[in-house]
Amino acid sequence: MTELTGKDLQQLSEKGISREQLEKQVEIFREGIPFIRLEKAAVVSDGITKCSKAQEKEYLEKYERSVSKLEPLKFVPASGAASRMFKALFNFLERYHPEKEPLDAYLDRTGDNAIKTFAWGLKKFPFYEIVQKRIKAKAGSPGEEIYHFIAEMLREDRLNYGFFPKGLLPFHKYDTYAATPFEEHLKEAADYAAVSGQARLHFTISEQHGALFNQEFEAIRQRVSKATGTSFEVGYSYQKPSTDTIAVTPGHEPFRNADGTLLFRPGGHGALIENLDEQEADLIFIKNIDNVVVPSFAGELAHSKKVLGGLLLHIQGKAHDYARILEGEHLRGEQLQEIKAFLEKELNVRFNDTFSGFSVGQQIEILKDKINRPIRVCGMVKNEGEPGGGPFWIRDSKGHVSLQIIESAQVDMSNENQLAIFRDSTHFNPVDLVCGVRNHKGEKYPLRNFVDSRQGFITSKTKEGKPLKALELPGLWNGGMAFWNTLFVEVPLRTFNPVKTVNDLLKPAHQAGSTS
Repeated sequence: MTELTGKDLQQLSEKGISREQLEKQVEIFREGIPFIRLEKAAVVSDGITKCSKAQEKEYLEKYERSVSKLEPLKFVPASGAASRMFKALFNFLERYHPEKEPLDAYLDRTGDNAIKTFAWGLKKFPFYEIVQKRIKAKAGSPGEEIYHFIAEMLREDRLNYGFFPKGLLPFHKYDTYAATPFEEHLKEAADYAAVSGQARLHFTISEQHGALFNQEFEAIRQRVSKATGTSFEVGYSYQKPSTDTIAVTPGHEPFRNADGTLLFRPGGHGALIENLDEQEADLIFIKNIDNVVVPSFAGELAHSKKVLGGLLLHIQGKAHDYARILEGEHLRGEQLQEIKAFLEKELNVRFNDTFSGFSVGQQIEILKDKINRPIRVCGMVKNEGEPGGGPFWIRDSKGHVSLQIIESAQVDMSNENQLAIFRDSTHFNPVDLVCGVRNHKGEKYPLRNFVDSRQGFITSKTKEGKPLKALELPGLWNGGMAFWNTLFVEVPLRTFNPVKTVNDLLKPAHQAGSTS
């Protein structure tokens, strides 16, 4: 039992964290988090579905027929700051001195291709005119001009783009204005998640940015509503203090700040399962804030989302029908086999070899447990070298096999067998999900009950020069949904257009004049 003072207990109470939660987290540090055991990569026809044109048409029509009777919601994790997006530019400001050498000499000396690309595409960036007006096109050498441009973007006493949430930066340049990802998500929701001319969205944001998001919504609401014929209901929430995790010393004792208080750290995006759990909706589309497109790509994107939504409704309808049958009396053996086959073939559920040896009553209880779960349909794109988790079959410590999204940090890369399986992956996770969170009675599943708490991450950090260990909760679409029923579906690569670095804004999906 960890020794805690009265002040510690008060601190826990204020954050909404129980002593039991803290003890469990300390125990995780002491025991460590074992690597995931990969069985094999999920591939097309073995864990990943590739819809035929006929199936796409069927699911698209299913979605368009059904959506008017449903409450869809678009859920967008949007708390990330833009600082990492500008990492290369911040480095440039530190390393380059325009008065000491020409820009060409610096680029030749450092091989800084990120700055070379940025300078080449300068006028194509959506913020080009905004910045130019502020610096009033100061004359000087090419090095001085690019240096002053970047300084105007990033300095704290100027535009300070590095502080902004990524969702509120200019991403796409149109004739008379530059649109933010926040605005593009509204337009996108109008394309596939609107009912009777209204679309509902929920953004998880940092509390410090709440006023900025409200200001942006008020500034663009009329323009977007007029362009899309849609009104918008927008909600926000913050990562809860109760999802923060304790930091520990290398000796696995709670780490204390200089003032003696316990050090807690944000639990990562896995904490957002709490925010997701609070949403009232029949189906929920989840997509990251930086994955947006200009209008020339929007049609293909909306088509893909509707297909995923229709597939979810198709599978969920069958699951609900079977769940009702399992609550009936006098079930026949062939009915149980039919339900088991549905779970295996259409919901990727795996049963232990011992299933057939159980009594009928025990088999019914197992089938009820397997079928009464939230369902996620996850788009997967072909792996072309982008970073991110991928789809795999895994085996847990109890021998249960399931389909999961796994990050590289969860895999023992020193194990040749596991490394080979990881490299066999043909697809990766673009964070493109549609979730069904209600049971056959219309009741919402308690999503906290379907988290695998052993799929978190332990990392090494420092605080005021002292080493510590930090705990990140199981990722929202990794361990946070580990016990959901899961379908992976191949989606077009063109539907995945994240902006991880500022130069990604030069790609066709973010150039409003592009049609390719």
